[in-house]
Order: sequence, then structure tokens, then C-alpha cells
Amino acid sequence: MKVLLLGDYSNYNRCLALALIEQGHDVTVASDGCRWMDTGRDIDISRRMKGKLGGLELWLKLNTTLAGRLKGYDIVQINNPIFLDLRPERIRKIFDKLKRDNGAVFLTAMGNDTAYINQCVDGASPLRYNEWLVNGVPTELYKTDKARLERWQNPPLSDHCKYIYDNVAGVVSVLYEYDLACRRVLPDEKVAYAGIPIDTETIVPVDIDGQPEKVRFFLGMHRDRKVEKGTDRMGAAVAEVVRRYPDKCELETVENIPYEEYIRRMRRAHVVIDQLYSYTPATNALLAMAMGLNAVSGGEPEYYDFIGEQSNRPIINALPDDEALIEMFTQIALHPVTIAVNGAKSREFVLRHNDSRIVAQRYVKFWEKRLNER
Repeated sequence: MKVLLLGDYSNYNRCLALALIEQGHDVTVASDGCRWMDTGRDIDISRRMKGKLGGLELWLKLNTTLAGRLKGYDIVQINNPIFLDLRPERIRKIFDKLKRDNGAVFLTAMGNDTAYINQCVDGASPLRYNEWLVNGVPTELYKTDKARLERWQNPPLSDHCKYIYDNVAGVVSVLYEYDLACRRVLPDEKVAYAGIPIDTETIVPVDIDGQPEKVRFFLGMHRDRKVEKGTDRMGAAVAEVVRRYPDKCELETVENIPYEEYIRRMRRAHVVIDQLYSYTPATNALLAMAMGLNAVSGGEPEYYDFIGEQSNRPIINALPDDEALIEMFTQIALHPVTIAVNGAKSREFVLRHNDSRIVAQRYVKFWEKRLNER
């Protein structure tokens, strides 16, 4: 098939594209390079300037020089209802054009949208915690950035999200939480879970001593999303453990560095700290696991049950409780003998559940199913 992957987060679509190409498909990635990450793409759709002038420039580019490169595909997969850095009404016009000029348009549920936000703040949600509520109690993000939540719940964003969901051929989820949210608003036949693709063939496992003398923690932060991802709390907890046991562990923290440099520095670690409020490991954690490192992330029983994994559960599950976080990091620092064994299990987990070729096959299977049902 001829496929356009439009938009990207954390190199997701670039990694997926390479796996699809390997399987014989003709794939184009159009993205902004995930901004400062500068990830690979075939068509650049970044917005060079803020304000009206920047929006106008991108709008004109999409409708002139890029117009011919966004048509003629069997499949277009957009990465979010807001798949362009434009106002919703502008995006809708591009979306309608994509539907006219291509075979079918699908959505990847891989970030904030109205369906996910509504689930997070719904007291009837099966999620005990998320970045907005923990056991029904508002988080720091809720207190400091409630306006963002309200933007997703009120027109024009909520109307736009509904329009996209109603008019795509199907939605592919990448996390357990997003899958739950999609199925609240769509029939099951329009939703499929694919997971996050990791190119395991290109990732050489790190050689870890059976019992490292000093545990190396690694924390990569997105400067503008510390509160949302919980890296502020996890960073404070692990820093306290390093303060208490400086001879047992150390911490490297990085912020907003290019993707390739980030990967190089991650490989020096034993334990990679991902995010706090998730039930599911995201890209950062899965990359670390593919390297044979330990990942502190979301690893709730509901997620393992969802993917059918009963025996290999290597993710170090982070809970949104500061004292529990300190105790967790303390146990890792004081018992390094578990690191190498758990790292090997972590790589096995990714090979089974998140290898990019497996994820690509899930996409193709769903695309073909939905096309045959139309």
C-alpha cells in the first residue's frame, strides 16, 4: 500500500514507517520532526514562526508547494485530531481535503484529545490515577493548568475532535489508557490497539555487570511537561535517594536534547526514569527496555492483562506517592543485583510486544479489515 503518516510524536511514525517499508509498503512521513527532537521525516510541516504570520505561512505551504505531496495515498494516518500546528477550523479543511484526495484516513490515538481528557476527569473511569486526578483528587497539573483541560472540553476543540473521530475510517491506539478512551466514544470495530513501535534490530543491548557497584539513574525531561509527566516528583524522589546514598547511586538529568544525543546518553544508565501517571510504558521506557536497561514507568496489572502478558512483567511500576517513590528508588539502589536480570527480561518483553515489525503488522491488519468493511 501507499501510506502517508502525517504528524509524529517521539519518533513513533518514523519508526513505524521503516518497518512498513521493510514489509514492502511505500511510506511517506510528514511531520515537524517532533520539534527539538529533530526526528526523521520526508516532508517537513513545521511551523517556523509563532503568531498569525507563522500560521499563514504553513497554511499557504500546505495548499501550494505541499498540496501535491499529500494526495494519492491508499492510507493516511494522522497522529492526533490536532495533526497540524494550526487552528481547528484550518485543520478541518485540510482533513476534508485529505479524505477527498486519498483512499482512507485513520487516526492514531497517541496524545491528548477530548476523548482522553474526558476519561481522565470522569469519576466513573476505571483509571485510578492519571495526570489530572489521583484517586479523585486534583493533581498539580489540574490546579495549575485547568485552562488546558477546559480547552479540550469546550468548543471549538471538543467539536473538532468529535468531527475527526466521526469521520475517520478507524482509530489505532498506542497505550492502554488511550484504547479505553477511544472505546468510550466509538464502536469496538472502529478501534484497534497497536502499541508503540521499537526498532529492536538496530538496538544493541547494553552489557550490564551482574551487580553494578553504583547504580546509574537517568531522567530525561521535557522542559514544558514536567508536571504533566510527573518527572518533577520522580526527579525529586530519586535526587533524595542519591543524597542519602551517594556511594550507591548517581543521577544524570537531561532536558530537551536532540533524539540521537538522547539515545547515546541513555545507554550509559542502568535505570531509566520515564513517567509517573501512566498505566503503560511509553516510548522512553520501551527504548530503555530494548537496550536491556530497567525502566521506571507505568506497569499496572490492567495493562499486562490487556496485552495478554502473564509471566514477564519487568517494568518497575511508579505510583504517584512521593514516599513510595523514595522507597522504590531506595530499593533499586540498595539491591543492584536485580538490575541485570530485570534488564534481560525487559528486552524480551519489547521483542515480544513492541518490535516495530509486529506493530506494523497490527496496523496493516486493521487497515485491511476496515477497508474490507466499508
